[in-house]
Formats: sequence, C-alpha cells, structure tokens
Amino acid sequence: MSALWSFVIFFGLVALVVLDFWWHERRRRRERARAEQEYTAALLREQKRAFAQAQTQRQALFDSMVEGVLLLDREGRIQLANQSLTRLLNVARDVRGHTLAEALRWPALSELAARAAKEKQVLGGELDFPGPEPRCVEVNAAAYVDPDGQPQGTILVFHDVTRLRQLEHTRREFVANVSHELRTPLAMIKGYVETLLDGAKDEPATATRFLQTIARHTDRLTYLIEDLLTISKLESGQLALNSQALCPRDVVQHVFDDLEARAAERRTHLENAVPEKLRVTADTDRLQQVLFNLLENAIKYGRVEGHVRVSGRGADNDTVELSVADDGPGIPAEAQERIFERFFRLDKARSREAGGTGLGLAIVKHIVQAHGGQVRVESQAGQGSTFFFTLPRG
Repeated sequence: MSALWSFVIFFGLVALVVLDFWWHERRRRRERARAEQEYTAALLREQKRAFAQAQTQRQALFDSMVEGVLLLDREGRIQLANQSLTRLLNVARDVRGHTLAEALRWPALSELAARAAKEKQVLGGELDFPGPEPRCVEVNAAAYVDPDGQPQGTILVFHDVTRLRQLEHTRREFVANVSHELRTPLAMIKGYVETLLDGAKDEPATATRFLQTIARHTDRLTYLIEDLLTISKLESGQLALNSQALCPRDVVQHVFDDLEARAAERRTHLENAVPEKLRVTADTDRLQQVLFNLLENAIKYGRVEGHVRVSGRGADNDTVELSVADDGPGIPAEAQERIFERFFRLDKARSREAGGTGLGLAIVKHIVQAHGGQVRVESQAGQGSTFFFTLPRG
C-alpha cells in the first residue's frame, strides 16, 4: 500500500514539475512573442517616421527651389507640387491625386507630359499659360524610373520666362523706335543737303532756309541722343545723385526763367504756387530736368493763352508732393497708363513737329523713382492735366 502511495506521489511530483515547466515555457514564449511584436511595432514606427521625414525633407527641398516642380505617378496623377509652382500658376495648394487636366486645365502641358512618359526622354519648350494673368513658362518634362529601369512617373520643371520675353519685346520695340527717330531727321538732313548740292546753295535765301532746317533737325538729333544717354544711365543705376536739402520754389522759378521765351510765344501764364518754406531732398540739376520736361510739355501741348500752375505740399512727415497743372486738352483715360513709357506719344506728328523726343516723361519717371518717389497723372478730356510727383522731405 505504501509502495502504491509512493508511486502516486512520485508521478504527482513529476506531473507538477512538467506542468511548472510547461507553464514557464508558455510564459517565456508569450513574453518573447510580445517582445517580438513590440520590436516589430517599433521598427514599423521608425520606418514610418523615417518615411515621413524623407517625405518632409523632399517637400522642403522642392519648396526651396525657385523653379516650379510637379511629380506625376505612372497613371499621370500628381504626387507632389512645390510652392513655387503654386505661386507661379496660382493653383490650389493640394492638387495631389488629380490629373494635370483636372488641376491646371492646360492641354499643351498634358500633351508634353504624356509625350515625355511615352518616349522616355527629356522634352521641353515654352508654353503660354492661359488665365487672368497669362504667363510664358519654360517647361522641361522627363520620365523617371526605378533601379530596375521600370517607369515610375514623370517629373516636370517650370521656369517663368514672362519677364524675359517682355524685356525682349521692349528691347525690340526700343530699337525700332530709336531707329525710326534717328531715321526721320537724318532723312530730312540728307534731303536738304542733296538739294543744296544740286544748286540751291547758289540761292542765298533758299540756302539759309535749308540750313536753318538742317540745324533744327541736328538739334533734334542731339536732344534725342542726350535723352537716350540719360535714360540709359537712369535705368542701369549709373546716374549718381547729389541730393541735398533745397527750396523747390527757387528751382521752379529758375525753370520758369529758362522757359520764359517759349511761354511768351504761346502767351502762356506761368504761376509758381510752391510755398516758400517747403523743403525737399533732391539733386538740384535732376529736379530742374523733371520740372523742365513737365513744364515744357504743358506749354507745348496746352492751349494758346493758357495757364500752367506749379504747386507743392507736404504729403506726410517724410514726403513732399509737387504738381504741374495745365488747362490744355487733357489726356484720354486709355493713354494715361502708358504716358510714361519711352517713345509713347498721344499725337506723334504734333510731337515731332514740336521737337519732342518721346523720352521726356520716361526720364521724369526714372529720375523721380531714383529719388525714392512716385509719379502719376490725373486728367480729363477738355479739362487739362495735372502731373504729380513725390520727393523726400528736406
């Protein structure tokens, strides 16, 4: 009996040992599985963090670029658009997941991207972007592949060349205008010289009249060249200003004296209404040039027996506003935005007859801007024009 109990107890102890071993082994397995799960979760979190960081860095890199950048996936949907692109084309910030046609409605761009993806080569060209503010954009498109050479999508890089094209147009227009302005007096001079050589020089009265005309056109060429040199220096920032505190009323009176004979020819009354105590900071010679150009125009294009008034006032604590007003025919509204452009004329024939170069108001604008001021015009048909410009207070 005791042997039986001993046997039972022995097997019971063995069973307990086995059960304890199984229990501890099971717990170790659970702990190991939990540790593996935690490690896997931590690894996934790290991978997600690294991926998010890479995405952020990539976005930051693209956003720091001056050029606009678009990334398309294999289906032609936008994966990324940087800030330069959204500013350039004025598109919604979040266009990811949309096609080019949905996001931009720019058929020429969609066609370029599709060709680049299909032909697997870099394609580019200048495209006109439609919209309220049309732009000329240079676009380069190229397909990009994975390490195995499999196509992954298309990258497009945008560069705004609108300003460059405008400058090229302005340059061509400027050259054409200068050529025309030079050709006209040169043709006149050549014609009169040939006439003199053909025998008119033997007629004193005719020769004198022709020589006076030649001298007048020569003066016009001289004025044109001087104005061209002046505006070139102003636009390139090469014209140094010797600014100092001065009394604008005295400068106005000096210009009145220079224009006294021209005003008398047209019986134009000149009024200096600038306050004596008003002071500005400006280059005396350049301020005289601004006032001379404005007053000369007011006399030439104003009405006979007209009235021209120069006024001044303190616009604010730092600025003085001067104005030149006439009672001439006025400037049409559609021309007022262009009145300060080089070679712009309301009446080209009358302007050339009066000896104008077409650069006077452009020079006025650049001189005023070089002083840190602004220039504008207010005018109504039949009620005259008033030109305003600001200068730093002295």
